Formats: sequence, C-alpha cells, structure tokens
Amino acid sequence: MKSGLSFLVGALRCEIDELEQLARTSELVATIGRLVHALQRERGISNVLLASRGQRFARQRDEQIAECRQLEEAVRLAFDQLDAEGRVVGNGARLFSRIAWVLPGLAALPELRRRIGALELDAGRSTAAFVKLVAGLITVVFEAADGATDPEISRRLVALFNFMQGKEFAGQERACGAAAFASGRNEAARQQQWLHLIASQEHCFQLFTEFAAPGLAEAWGALQSPAQLAEQERLRRVACAAPAGVALDSELSQAWFDCCSRRIDAMQSVEERLAEDLRQLCMQKTAQARTELQAHEALLASLQDDDGGTADFFLDAVAATDAAPGPSSLAAGAPYGRQLERSILDMVQEQSRRLQAMGDELATVRAALNERKLVERAKGLLMAHRRISEEEAHKMLRQTAMNQGRRLVEVAESVLAMAEYLPADKAS
Repeated sequence: MKSGLSFLVGALRCEIDELEQLARTSELVATIGRLVHALQRERGISNVLLASRGQRFARQRDEQIAECRQLEEAVRLAFDQLDAEGRVVGNGARLFSRIAWVLPGLAALPELRRRIGALELDAGRSTAAFVKLVAGLITVVFEAADGATDPEISRRLVALFNFMQGKEFAGQERACGAAAFASGRNEAARQQQWLHLIASQEHCFQLFTEFAAPGLAEAWGALQSPAQLAEQERLRRVACAAPAGVALDSELSQAWFDCCSRRIDAMQSVEERLAEDLRQLCMQKTAQARTELQAHEALLASLQDDDGGTADFFLDAVAATDAAPGPSSLAAGAPYGRQLERSILDMVQEQSRRLQAMGDELATVRAALNERKLVERAKGLLMAHRRISEEEAHKMLRQTAMNQGRRLVEVAESVLAMAEYLPADKAS
C-alpha cells in the first residue's frame, strides 16, 4: 500500500505536468500575439488602400501580406504541435474548439486579400472580416488564461489577454481613422464607433495594470511619448469633433496611420515583454517544482528501504504532533528520528497551505475572466432580441451602467437574469 508521501510525490509530478503544459501554451500565446500584430497592421493598410480606391499603400500592403503569411504558418505549426502531443490539456475542450473556429478564418485570408486587392470590398466589410479573425485568435488566448491552474501564471495571462484586447481596440481605431481620413469624410456612425473604441481601450489597459507584474505597467507608461499622444489626440479631435459629412483632409491619412502605428508598435514591445515574463515564470516554477520532487523522491526511497518503517514512522509522527512541547518520548524509539518526522509533516502541511493559497488567489483571477463571460453573454442576448450589432449592445450596457452608477458586469447580470422573461420568438 502506498504511503501519503507517495501521493505527495504524485501531486508534485502532476504540478510539473501542468506547468510544462502552461509553458507550451505560453509559447502558443506569444506566437498568436505576433500574428495578431501583423494582421492588425494589414487591416489598417487595407483600409487606406480601399478608401483611397487603390491610390495609397499598395506596395506596403504587399510587404505586409508576405510577413503575415510567415506568421500564419508559425501559428498553424503551434496548433499542430499542441494537438499532436497527445496529452490532456487543461480547458482543452474549449481551447481546441476555439482553435477549430480560427482555422477556417485563416484559410479564408487569401480570398479576402484577393477581393481587397480587386477593390471589391469597402473599408467597413474589410475591417469586419479582419476583426472577426483577430477576435478568434484573441479568444484562444482567453481560453488559455481561463484554463491556467497556477494563480501567478493565470494573473500574467489575464494581464496579457487584456493588453492584447486593448491593443486590438487600438488597431481598430487605427483602421477606422485611416478609412475616414483616406476617404475624406467621417460619418456619424463611424464617429460613435471611434468613441467606443477609445473607451474600450482605456478599460482593457486598466485591467492590464491591475494584473500585470510589477514594473510592466510602468514600462507601458514610459513608452508612451507625450508628444505622440498629443498628436494622436489632435487628429482624433479633427475627425471626431467635425460635424458628420464635413470633408476631411485626405492627406492626413498617412499622418494618422503613422501616429497610431508608433503607439501600437510600442504596445507590441510591451506585449513581447509580457510573453517573455510569462515564459520565464513558467520555467522558474517548473525548476522549483522539480527540485522539490527530487527531494521528496529521495526521502521516499529512503523510507521504502525499511519494510515496516513507513507505518512506524507515521504512528510516531502522529504521536509526536500530539505530545506536549519538549523532547518526544517516542523520538528515541522512532526508526527515522524526530527531525525526519517533522520534516515530512512540514512538507505535507506546507503543500496544503500552498494549495489553499493558490485556490484563493486563483478564485480572484477567475472573477475577472468570469466578468468578461457575463458581459459577452449579455451582449449576445441583446443582439438576438433587439436585432442590434455587438457594438450597439456593448454601448447599451455601458450607457445603462453609467446612468445607474453601476458596474458593467452588474448590468450584464441583470440582463441575463431577465432572459427567461424575454419573448422566445424574438430569439430565433
């Protein structure tokens, strides 16, 4: 019969397996991040090309497509490796489902690019196609964060996910402004979308700051040039403050694109640091767990050398914990000595305390992820029953929260609580 120490060794082996899986997932997340960054740039360039009717950014687009194709292959390879390992993956059902949803989007890119090059799409439809694909890729990152079992690693993944999401809203803003300036006009609907994207960025970066490792939030702040931010704000005012239908200077499309790109490229450098920080943390925790495992295995082997020693040890250890302070009357007769008894008991107790602390911390991190799930479900309900877009649903939730002085997630919970009272025929 196996001893408790044997199962403690087994627990450490499981922990190492989970950490190694998290390390592989972290590598996948970093690879996805690089592709998302490239696709965001291609989206902005494509909008300038379409809005200018092929007069601007044709060469830049060809160069960007070549870069994207290389990164697409890297992501596909990472997906294949994750599936080919044949191991149980935490949150695997949802993670693999998201990957299955993303792959057709990647396969559809050549046709999307052909239609953009032939000017068969407008900027709005092109943006929507890219947004859908990028959203799928970022959702893979979300599922990776949701499946993490180590709270410290989970916090880093949540920080990275929110930073990537904020960067995606910044990329959408770049594409939105590029289309407005290149076409020489800004419509009322586009102005509202623009304001929504600005507010969404701020929310995501606030969550990033909350969960990021010390120093990384400050690094992001330090990379934001005051002059660059002032220039971007000036261009925002030029487009968003102008009455709908008023002509915009199409020559500003280059200035807007370059200004936004500098900021987004700075974001990418922070994102790379987040991914590297995550990788280093996984390596550090895995090395620490392996050291503990070696010590535990050595101790287990020494106990198993004596046929009856393990049973005697646990009886003596229990008696030692119940004894009054002072020298143990059983210590002299114990086959392994009081110091060894206490050492193993300390290990078991420390493992128990550590798992409890991890559970408490993980619950805190999961709360942030669950908030996003609630908001997404509430948006989906509003979209189905009111026949509105995702952007309009999000705006409705946010406006209600502001009017009632409540948190966005609280409004989402209220909407979901009313789901059963909504007419069934409207949801079809």
